[in-house]
Amino acid sequence: MPQAPAPYPIIEVRPEWLQDPDSMNFEHMGSKPKFWFQSNIRKMWLFKYPIRRDSGEHWAEKIAAEVAGLLGVAHAKVELATFENIPNELAARVGYRGSVSESFTEENDNLIHGNELLPLVALDYDMRATRFHQPHHTLNNIWSVFDAVFSKTSENMAVKRQFSEYLTLDALIGNTDRHHENWGLMIRYDGSDVRISIAPSYDHASSLGHGLHDIRRNSLLSEGQIAAYVARSGRRGSGGIYWSSDERSPSPLELVRRAAKTYPSLFDSSKARIQELDENSFAVIVRRIPQNWMTHPAREFAVALLLHNLNELREILK
Repeated sequence: MPQAPAPYPIIEVRPEWLQDPDSMNFEHMGSKPKFWFQSNIRKMWLFKYPIRRDSGEHWAEKIAAEVAGLLGVAHAKVELATFENIPNELAARVGYRGSVSESFTEENDNLIHGNELLPLVALDYDMRATRFHQPHHTLNNIWSVFDAVFSKTSENMAVKRQFSEYLTLDALIGNTDRHHENWGLMIRYDGSDVRISIAPSYDHASSLGHGLHDIRRNSLLSEGQIAAYVARSGRRGSGGIYWSSDERSPSPLELVRRAAKTYPSLFDSSKARIQELDENSFAVIVRRIPQNWMTHPAREFAVALLLHNLNELREILK
């Protein structure tokens, strides 16, 4: 009998690692409590709590990062973590568990988010507006940003291919949070030399049915309704990126379906990668989440969702 895979390590964050332990210095971008810290290593890390203690953003973030690794998608490194030195009222709401993401920027890097870039190509784009339901946050406008920044054809196509890999990852994990602050470009200053690149994929917590209750998960699984669940999500316009500003945003799967039909060459690398994945690949990743961090129905649902979306992507990218 094969040995069970070792569980992922859990980082116990210490109060002295925080940037500003007196004020807790919570980061305000996004909807969940978060803060930056630095241990005895050089890199900064961002600790994020789930939106509530029974929600699974922490394990979803970790699983998504591991799936990104299988796909060969550039992504932020993620680990599971705990931090207990928080006010009682916050602990009652979110608990002590979370995930930590390693900063992918260096000292001379500047991360420019999508909402800061899109006004370059869409003059009426409101970068201060809500992150969601932003009808001008279209794939075509994102492509226009890349066209404006990367004049060399080879660089332009490379960046678009990499972003297409992010879209494929979103479709596989069911990530509905690719809003205009969840992608960006990095500017690196090295003396008089300036280099611009696309940032790795990050912030994948809104995926894998993380917010469902186990009763709902069990019902969907027992009734074979995973496909219907994905389809209903799509009809509600659940994606963060619009195809057209005059219609609802498509689901992550539907966005890939349309984009791959219009820009087939951008998905060549994704097409090859998804052929290498199978149910066992996903099961091993999910099984490594520590036992008391994720319920059995949540594990079964996550694997079933990944497998369904994988089969859909294989049909789309065949």
